[in-house]
Amino acid sequence: MISIETIRTPIKADLEAFDEFLKGQFASEGKLLSDMLTHVLSSRGKGVRPIIVMLTSALTSAVNTREWVEGERNCSKRTYLAAMLVEMLHTASLIHDDVIDGADTRRGRPSANALWQSRNAVVLGDYILARTMSAGMHSAQYDLVSHIIGSVATLCEGEILQSQHTHEKSTTRSDYLEIIYKKTASLISISASAGAVSVKAAREDVEQMRRFGEALGMAFQIQDDILDYSRSAHTGKPSNNDLREGKITLPLIEVLEQCSSAERLQLLDKLKQCKTDESAVDFLQGVVEATGGTALAARSMQKYVNRASSILAEYDDSPYRTALMNLCAYVAERDR
Repeated sequence: MISIETIRTPIKADLEAFDEFLKGQFASEGKLLSDMLTHVLSSRGKGVRPIIVMLTSALTSAVNTREWVEGERNCSKRTYLAAMLVEMLHTASLIHDDVIDGADTRRGRPSANALWQSRNAVVLGDYILARTMSAGMHSAQYDLVSHIIGSVATLCEGEILQSQHTHEKSTTRSDYLEIIYKKTASLISISASAGAVSVKAAREDVEQMRRFGEALGMAFQIQDDILDYSRSAHTGKPSNNDLREGKITLPLIEVLEQCSSAERLQLLDKLKQCKTDESAVDFLQGVVEATGGTALAARSMQKYVNRASSILAEYDDSPYRTALMNLCAYVAERDR
């Protein structure tokens, strides 16, 4: 399996510089706020979105004949700014997500709401959003900021849409695809296109990167939802959380689409019980596994991976294209 370290290799020096850039942007004098920010910044995970920003900036810069030297710092502050904007918007959204879901852990570590209560976590998420937008506006890189800022509203729309369908137990395939586009794929799409915007790439390249990021983001979330059904995944959170929260994701949708009306009603009734009844969780997981729900969802995920890879195939071979190709494979193969 391809490792995230392999993918990071061509931009390793830039990613290290970016980490220092990020710490400088989010320094705080107050002890509580400083402790909260330190915890959140040290729990950022794999940093997929900054990786995408930097790799797509390198890929589309190569198209524009800019000289890049592998292994050295090549990214401009404008690219670091783009990476910071998407990464911290994502970070704030996860803090708010954990409050909404009542989650105690995030990537195997205590969530902000578990450590400092939900009210403080909400304010922390708001603070990160405010600082992020302030840094963007003070940079005067208005084309870059305006390209990214609309994703905040899209993320919120996705969260509300998911809440509505979870409450109604009415999520169809088209509903699900709209939700995961808005909650996940939209920001990954923006990350990919923002990399191109940060180096002032041609409009066609910006659009190509947007399409690449959208396909990769759809695959990323579908794989996340598949892993939620796996007891052997290393996601840093308990398996079957989606069932306990009453969410209908693609593995279950694949099963529901094969059912008779009576069977569908029975399964949806079981889903309503999952919040308080672990036997209902075990039952639904068993049904999804036995009827091939996760395997069918994996086929859909692979179609999006193939779409993303085909877009990259239109670019000349380079270490940056290879790294993005490897990222596509990583998304499909990952178990965390």
